[in-house]
Amino acid sequence: MIFILLFTLSMKPILQGKNIELTVAINDFVASKIKVLERLTKRFDQGAIEARVEVGKPSKHHRSGFVFYAEINLKLPGKMLRAEVSHLDLNFAISEAFKEMERQIKKYKEKLINF
Repeated sequence: MIFILLFTLSMKPILQGKNIELTVAINDFVASKIKVLERLTKRFDQGAIEARVEVGKPSKHHRSGFVFYAEINLKLPGKMLRAEVSHLDLNFAISEAFKEMERQIKKYKEKLINF
């Protein structure tokens, strides 16, 4: 079961849940993290940026180990950035995936400036 929710921000973020039910708390948490990415990508054309966030479990029968994952695919003009994190806690996985995405955006922006 996959749910797709669109946020009303200037970039086009899409949130998908896989093998879990998306709650309001998850939506709010991801929306707060998306705002940070929006701030970091202000210099790019906001209409051309698309952020796909997928959270969930790899399968319904998965019960031990790194049960939850968060995956972010960010399309920037001329570049595709991707971050994926698996963890025991869904919120931690989401936070770490967004931290990795922030790091990649900063690295990409430095590369553009130095080029």
